[in-house]
Order: sequence, then structure tokens, then C-alpha cells
Amino acid sequence: MTENAPHRVETSRKTIQILDALREHGSSSVTFIARELEMNKSTVHNHLSTLEAEKFVVRNGTDYELSLRLLGFGGYVQHRHPLYQVAKREVHRLASQTGELANLMVEEYGQGVYLASEQGEQAVDLDIYPGLRRPLHAIGLGKAILAHLPSERVDEIVEEHGLPAETDQTITDRAELDAQLATVRDRGYAVDNEELIRGLRCVGAPIIAKDGTVLGAISVSQPVSRTNSEHFTDEVPDIVQSAANVIELHANH
Repeated sequence: MTENAPHRVETSRKTIQILDALREHGSSSVTFIARELEMNKSTVHNHLSTLEAEKFVVRNGTDYELSLRLLGFGGYVQHRHPLYQVAKREVHRLASQTGELANLMVEEYGQGVYLASEQGEQAVDLDIYPGLRRPLHAIGLGKAILAHLPSERVDEIVEEHGLPAETDQTITDRAELDAQLATVRDRGYAVDNEELIRGLRCVGAPIIAKDGTVLGAISVSQPVSRTNSEHFTDEVPDIVQSAANVIELHANH
């Protein structure tokens, strides 16, 4: 450990890894988790027994799954987030107005985190929920945020997370990403053309604070099969930017 390295507790790190494994895989056995994390079975069992005693996991036979106690933590974090407080109604209104999927995202630790998600009447049913993390470069929401971060911060994010391909349309070249981010700044919104999920397009607009910092982004997503090119390029961006402007007014007062 270097002089500037944080003092990490290995036991705590293992507990978090086990919780992450249960979140990713759902109900799982000790054997499965031990194999996935390359941990000793007795170590995994001891951690899970402690988590069960503290009501963070529930045991069903030989399997364990996350308990609703964690929902209390997540709900608290979401409810207390200042952007969620001023944006939740606008996310709901955007979904109702367009009939599509409306999302709110913020950046944390170099990743995009969904803060709210609302489905309109004809929205495609995706497995999106508050707290879900996605790579910023691969989604309209994320590119809207990246475009308004300091260049040094963008460098740090790319250095840490890279530019992995989510689909064959994902931008994986830094020069191409920089060019797109410049376009986002010029026109005021970002577009995702099947870059995160095949068959899905997204328009995202940044939410900017009074001091010029980016607070997050709001978006509308719709399937390519239902996308009219003219409507998607001309009308949807105006609708999304209007929602972002309303949120900015509330956030800056």
C-alpha cells in the first residue's frame, strides 16, 4: 500500500462484492457466489450469515437474495438527491407527453446513474431502475453530461473506464467521441443511435446549474421501429430540451 493509498478493510470489500454479485445474478447459492468471486465457500457463508442476521439478505432454502432493507437505503438516497426533488415531476410529464420512456441521469464515479425512470403509454419495457449504472459514452444521457464536464474530468473518466463497446454502434474512438461532444455543446442535446441497446434511440439534454456545472441529463428513448426520422431529429430534441430548461429553472431557485 502506497503512502497516499486509502486504508481499505478487506472484510468490508468482500461483503460489498457479495452484495454486488447478488444484485447482478439474483438469488444465488453459496457455491455459486464463491465460484463467481473466487472466494472460499466458508468465507462467503460467513459473510452471508452476517448479512442475513442484519437483514440485508433473505435466505430461501440454499439460496440468498437481497432484502428489502436495501430498498430503504436506495429510496432514501434517491429522495434526498437535490436533482431528483426538482426533476421528478418533469420526468413524469415528459413520459406522459411523448408516450415513451423518460429518464433522468447523473454522473457518479465516472459512470452514469439513473436517478428516475418513467414509462409512457407506448414505452418499450426495459430493465431500467434508479441506481442502475451505465457507461457515459454509450448513451445520449451520458454524452449530454460528458459534453459539459471539464476536459480534465473527461480524461479521467476515459482513463478509468475506457470506451468499451456495448453494441456495434458504440463510439470506441476518443477522437470520434470528442467530436460528438463538441456537436452536443453546439446544438444543446445528444443523440444515441442504438449505441447502448440495439433497436433503441435516445435524445438527451443536459441540465445546467447557474454556475455552468452540469447537474445531470434528461432523455426520451424510443424503439427504432417506431421512430420517424423527421420527428426524432426535429421535434423530440425540442421537447427534451424544454423539459431540461424547466428543471434548470427549478434547480437554480
